[in-house]
Amino acid sequence: MSSTAPEHEPIALHAADATPEAAPAPVARRSVATDVALIATFAAFIAVCALVPAIPTGTPVPITLQTFGVVLAGLVLGWKRGALAVLLYLAVGLAGLPVFAEGTGGVAVLSKPSVGYLLAFPFAAALAGFLAGYALRLPTAWRYVGLFLSGLVASIVTIHLGGIVGLHLTLGLSYAEAFVFDLKYWPGDIAKNLLAAGVALAVFRAYPDLLRTRR
Repeated sequence: MSSTAPEHEPIALHAADATPEAAPAPVARRSVATDVALIATFAAFIAVCALVPAIPTGTPVPITLQTFGVVLAGLVLGWKRGALAVLLYLAVGLAGLPVFAEGTGGVAVLSKPSVGYLLAFPFAAALAGFLAGYALRLPTAWRYVGLFLSGLVASIVTIHLGGIVGLHLTLGLSYAEAFVFDLKYWPGDIAKNLLAAGVALAVFRAYPDLLRTRR
């Protein structure tokens, strides 16, 4: 009587029959929690900048550090998260929390001469963040200049333009008069953008992951 093969005899598999294991899914470099934390942090930072005592100008629109915080949010976080941080700040302020300049809040600020500047903030952060994406591709020696120009161009194109329109609508000034009115804020904005560029570079050196994940 012939012997039978062992019951548990190993069976060879042909290469064609082998099924490769599925590759592990790539680990996401960004997380929603991180995005939310950064957006909330910069919204709070803008609020702190707004509450630093303003410099009176003898006009209904004082000089504040808000624009510094707005531009810095765009430079560091990128266009999307920077704009979201500013929108969160505006939402909190319009809801009634006193986070606007001079400790004000609520929808009443929409009737003030500064309304054009305020509503232009999200666009400034977005444009500064967008332009900074190109500035950060420059050689290291030129990145500071690139970031400064990114913030300054964003301020002029959005905040100052929006401010002029707001002054025209709320104070009844002609656009030429509103432009002259707005010129007094330019030296301060140049200084704030110089500072924002330097702070952004310092943040990227301390937290290089922010440079790789800004968007």
